[in-house]
Amino acid sequence: MILLANPNANPATTVAMCAIAAPWLPGVQGWTAPTGPQVIVTPEQLDRAADGIAALQLPAGCRGVIVAAFGDPGATLLAGRLSVPVIGIGAAAALAAAQGGRAFAVATTTPALRDRIDALMQEQPGYLGCHMTDGPNVMNDPDALDRALLDAVRRAAAAGAQAVIIGGGPLAQAAVRLAPLSPVPLIQPVPEAARAMARLLRG
Repeated sequence: MILLANPNANPATTVAMCAIAAPWLPGVQGWTAPTGPQVIVTPEQLDRAADGIAALQLPAGCRGVIVAAFGDPGATLLAGRLSVPVIGIGAAAALAAAQGGRAFAVATTTPALRDRIDALMQEQPGYLGCHMTDGPNVMNDPDALDRALLDAVRRAAAAGAQAVIIGGGPLAQAAVRLAPLSPVPLIQPVPEAARAMARLLRG
């Protein structure tokens, strides 16, 4: 069993992300942060989420953990104390986006996290930067969210991105909806992390 750990305190998002990961990881089990914001939007919230993830106690039979928030809070600390693989959806997305030497960018809704996102993405070559919506308020309206994210994707493509990551665990369903509309390949972090975990489990 693989644990998909959602640092956002939003059970509905956990269920949606598990459904997205399930084709590669049948039987994936979700965990939702018991406290905190439904959507992490500030560095302080990301740091508090990291503390919770770093202290996570795994259920019996767990063979790996996906940290399903785009800043990968606590993933490195958790990996340091576990003997099973830990994959953050942000790092998995960056690795996939940079394949073949592609220039890539991020489209997301959290301007206050720009520096954290940049630091994570710059671990891969070819990163061009983050393109933001006007703010996280669009999360309350799926149609407005899709329009705002698609506008950010188009701006990223116009700036030279050959692939664009939709950055955020709670944006996983939007990434699926927007994939056919994007002018460049969209990188969906949850599927990329699921595929990476499945490869690790195969040996």
